Amino acid sequence: MTRWLVAACILLIILWYLSFTATRLDRLHHRVETSWANLDVLLQKRASVALEIAHSDIADPASSMLLTAAAYQARDANIQNRSQAESGLSGALGLLLEDAEHLTTAADSALLTELSGLTDKVRVGIAIHTDAVARTHMVRNKLIVRIFRLAGTAPLPITYEFEADVL
Repeated sequence: MTRWLVAACILLIILWYLSFTATRLDRLHHRVETSWANLDVLLQKRASVALEIAHSDIADPASSMLLTAAAYQARDANIQNRSQAESGLSGALGLLLEDAEHLTTAADSALLTELSGLTDKVRVGIAIHTDAVARTHMVRNKLIVRIFRLAGTAPLPITYEFEADVL
């Protein structure tokens, strides 16, 4: 009788641990999705501000065309081309900001301040996203998760190349 009780307790502990791990993994996947959604919103706002800058007096005509093309490409890119498009926008903004040091108008300054604030938020969003992806990978690499297939059919979360080179 005692052996059955001990075996039942051990089985309950194992089942609780599997349930706990599966719930934790589900929450981590949700965190990755949420962090990507927040990062995507910030990147879309950055592309919109880049378009405003391209249509303002900040950029010369050539820089304006380059920035407009990069912003539209980043805004409309699908997930496979997103990394390249965001890197292109970062490069175009970097070139523009190097040339924009001579600006003094209030409207130009406001756009550049907004871009700077958005860039800081994007950096924080990227840090949150990469942390969520790393933690999810850490849990998914555990032997118990792989043996019992606790991740189910959820795709393995990824980070994107552009996350390393945002302005």
